[in-house]
Amino acid sequence: MSDASADVPPGAQLLGREWLGFDGEIASIRFVAQPLFTNRHGTIQGGFLAAMLDSATGLGALAVLPSTKTVVTRTLTTRFLKPARVGPITAKAKVVSQTDRDMIVEADLTI
Repeated sequence: MSDASADVPPGAQLLGREWLGFDGEIASIRFVAQPLFTNRHGTIQGGFLAAMLDSATGLGALAVLPSTKTVVTRTLTTRFLKPARVGPITAKAKVVSQTDRDMIVEADLTI
């Protein structure tokens, strides 16, 4: 995967997405939560966190596919455990099952 910003979609650029690497099983991605992403409580609005998860699961899926294939999200289920603050947020994504047409990828965000 290329780090060139020209290769990074605008939404991923907005999220400050940075590819950290793939260890053969887990994809690591960093995002930068901006003050612009906060809600009235001063924490990161859940939609931005969901977008980060969507981006991370997509990269996790792409990391295991040949370059001739791509993926799209059909379902995104999120569970929020605690508030996130402005600053770096790291995602770890892992493919947990895969068929010829479907893939399930799980991801966690940590602050």
